[in-house]
Amino acid sequence: MHGVTIPQISEKLKSLSEDKLIVVFDFVSYLAERELNDILSDSASGSTECMYASEQVLARDWNLPEEDEAWANL
Repeated sequence: MHGVTIPQISEKLKSLSEDKLIVVFDFVSYLAERELNDILSDSASGSTECMYASEQVLARDWNLPEEDEAWANL
């Protein structure tokens, strides 16, 4: 597939009817949302790995009787 530039896309868009522009806008919005979700998903997986890596260390404090008492009334 060859590269496409924004000006090339803009030229094509100028010739479309309003109902076709709505379809294009919906599709571009979908693609942008999907790309954002991919970015957030990649970021979340890194956060999840960090969470699991720190779980054992944090458990030392979480599993103390004092912690159980502090949270007992919630």
